[in-house]
Amino acid sequence: MSNMVVDVVSANAASSSKKRKRKRNNNKNKSTAGDEAHLSAANEIKHGDAVDFNTTRTNKKLKFDGDDIAVRGGIEEPEEEGEVIPFEDETSLPNGVDQRIEDEPKSDDATVEDTSSVAKDHKKKDKKSKKNISLEHHKNGKLNNGDSKKSVNRSNSGSRKMTFYDNEGEGDDDDDIEDYAGNRFYNVSDATRAQLQKKAEELLEIRQQLPVYQHKEEIIDYVAQNQVTIIIGETGSGKSTQIPQFLMPLNKKQIAVTQPRRVAAASLAARVSEEYGCQLGQEVGYQVRFSNVTHPQKTQLKYLTDGMLLRELMMDSKLSKYSTIILDEAHERTVLTDLIMGFLKQLIITKSRTDLKIIVMSATLNADLFSKFFNNAPILFVEGKMYPVAPFYLEDSSEDIVDTMVRSIIQINLSEQEGDILCFLPGQEEIDNSVTALTQLAPQLPKEAPLLVPLPLYAALSPAQQSKIFEKLPNRRRKVILATNIAETSITVSGVKYVIDSGLRKVKVWKHQLGLSTLLTTPISQASAKQRAGRAGRESAGKVYRLYSEKVFQGQLPKQQESEIMRNDVILPVLTLKRLGVDDLLNWSWLEHPGQEAILSALNSLYSLGAINDGGKVTSLGYKMAVLPLPPQLSVVLLTALDYGVLAPVIDIVSCLSVDNLVLNVGAGNGELRDEVNYKRRQYCPLGIKHGDLIALKEYFSYYMELSDSGNIAELKSWCKDMHFSYKGFKNVLKVRTQLKQYMITTIKQDDTLKQEEKQQQLRNLETQLSTENEDDGYDSDINGNVKEALDVPAILKSFLKGYVTNTAVGMPDRSYRTFNTGQLISIHPSSNLFGKVNLDAIMYIEYVYTAKGYGRSCSSIELSWLQEVAPHMLGASKINVHD
Repeated sequence: MSNMVVDVVSANAASSSKKRKRKRNNNKNKSTAGDEAHLSAANEIKHGDAVDFNTTRTNKKLKFDGDDIAVRGGIEEPEEEGEVIPFEDETSLPNGVDQRIEDEPKSDDATVEDTSSVAKDHKKKDKKSKKNISLEHHKNGKLNNGDSKKSVNRSNSGSRKMTFYDNEGEGDDDDDIEDYAGNRFYNVSDATRAQLQKKAEELLEIRQQLPVYQHKEEIIDYVAQNQVTIIIGETGSGKSTQIPQFLMPLNKKQIAVTQPRRVAAASLAARVSEEYGCQLGQEVGYQVRFSNVTHPQKTQLKYLTDGMLLRELMMDSKLSKYSTIILDEAHERTVLTDLIMGFLKQLIITKSRTDLKIIVMSATLNADLFSKFFNNAPILFVEGKMYPVAPFYLEDSSEDIVDTMVRSIIQINLSEQEGDILCFLPGQEEIDNSVTALTQLAPQLPKEAPLLVPLPLYAALSPAQQSKIFEKLPNRRRKVILATNIAETSITVSGVKYVIDSGLRKVKVWKHQLGLSTLLTTPISQASAKQRAGRAGRESAGKVYRLYSEKVFQGQLPKQQESEIMRNDVILPVLTLKRLGVDDLLNWSWLEHPGQEAILSALNSLYSLGAINDGGKVTSLGYKMAVLPLPPQLSVVLLTALDYGVLAPVIDIVSCLSVDNLVLNVGAGNGELRDEVNYKRRQYCPLGIKHGDLIALKEYFSYYMELSDSGNIAELKSWCKDMHFSYKGFKNVLKVRTQLKQYMITTIKQDDTLKQEEKQQQLRNLETQLSTENEDDGYDSDINGNVKEALDVPAILKSFLKGYVTNTAVGMPDRSYRTFNTGQLISIHPSSNLFGKVNLDAIMYIEYVYTAKGYGRSCSSIELSWLQEVAPHMLGASKINVHD
């Protein structure tokens, strides 16, 4: 390998590396690797100082301790199962705001499917890819050995591969299939019914080899005999695709299968529609945020996110159109899944739906919790198929996770002949940095090695970008998928033989004292590490390279993370319960009780938002908030904007906030470029310079729309590049914008607190505000950036203040700011248009971040008198005297 020399390092790489090291010493938990550093690291590899997984460590090498497969037998068996999963962080809503009704963790939060269910005697199994499949009956919370045991051969034909279709278009024109905002994960094929049936017959042979299919009749019998059934299906068992199909002929109404993630819901629906022999969106469809691919009459089986099912519960508490509800990936224990389980238990207790079948499917053996919750429901266990995976560890911990990841990828590419690589990183920033470095390096690596094709995977990506990971590459090319925890479960990428695990994830943690959620990078659990490793053993034997020591794995990683409901706010669950008339919140059927403090904090937040009154009853505003599939804060913002008559510009701003990385950060390492870009941006936001970042977003969007309307796409893309804006991000803003309008119309139509005349009046008001939108799109600046007519800035900011009244801080004589509700010190983030401004009475911020100190991001200047107008009920509880 020392002969493999390629000159790719820039002259200042060493200097950049030193700067990066100094920055890491200030904050070891945060990756600060720059592109030059990655090039430097790669240069070391190619000059012989490579990442070596099996040999003695030198000063510039990373040593992994490789345990022989014959000794370890593949994936280690955990001592304790029952992984608890937080929700996807990866959301399309503003950073720092928890998205409760739909989905990515926002943010890039974790999901876990525990591979711990691999049999303990793994090393004793036949190495010729045979495994016993057992179905064990469980009653009263205890597993009993079953007599039904069979053996099957599992071919390497890629039977678990999900077929994706590239989606660069704007959706399908079929009037029978709803397509919200054209944001489909798949294009519907033009195959005939006969062709679809033929393909289904071919897939049947593959389906019959799946472990679950071997016990089809026994599963059907148990579901028929019990109202609630718990099914534990190991990785590769086929539970998510096969069990719903088993039940389709037996159900007169629809079957709903919930998934914590949009990608999983869409991919499973696509695969099952192929196996069933129908067009996607006909008998089999899916419904996720911004995309409803179902048929109102024909659809029998629907995959949907837990947020979508919860929204249907709000409309119909008995879920009348369903005869079976399947809660898949229940081990992830999201807040929404826990909440749905509570509602389903209430339906059983009250005997409101004696005909409703409930199936809870999990990938872990820790099913006693679910069984006991549903009155000792029976548990069925179906083993899956897992090939051996050899674990390798670093001797020392890695300070720069991106730098180490790039080194490891290149080393594997130079030393392994075939197989794709799946890399787990904590968040989007680390993924983008790694993709950039690998993209620059790939063409310059030795010709003897496959060409690296880096592909990112996180929730903020469009469906078309996400689906690229499933595309087959030409020979001599190696796929490198760099993903967040979205790739841990539910989806399988064919061809992956190597996994590189950073051992980190990003989660949101709710601080009751501050009333804020903070995004933290934390170590994963042992169960999550095993699940990540299992991605390499789905089709053949594989390897996992852990960027941490075995000592850390055994002694420092927790067996499992705490459940989401224990570390997040429960504002939406509490509002949902209040909306449905549940007043005794402490004694409700919680799967895991969030605690009195969390419930009281949620009630206080709802009171501050105006969702409940002094008597604890849900207000008219609260009813509408419960229906909107948005965080409560944003629901309040939109509803208040409608009252103020500024709904159109507020929808534009909320849409911009809802798209990740729309306004790109300019690296702090290049101060001149940052200052130049900031100067250019100020030319297009004269109102934003004075009033803050929310108004600036509106001005940026308005200018984008003017350029777009002019039809000069080249100029539009050039402007986005100069301003460091995301062109694709603005296209996504338009999709979110369309969806929010539809949400507002639906909310008014479904508001039972309004009389028919009031509904009609509000709909007319809504239509009037949105109909003038096209005229108003450019009313803050013309094509040259000159102010034409001022926005109603006070009304816009008051609308946001209504939703973020607790995210306010009062200016003090020493030019510092103290938060309105807790008195905590906070500073304006340097990225804000208000940074450095003086004599501001008060500020409002959308996001709270903490590094060396607390910062508010997306800041706006507000007047103290607005607090009295917007939230008079809150002034008495304030710890800051706003009248001084």
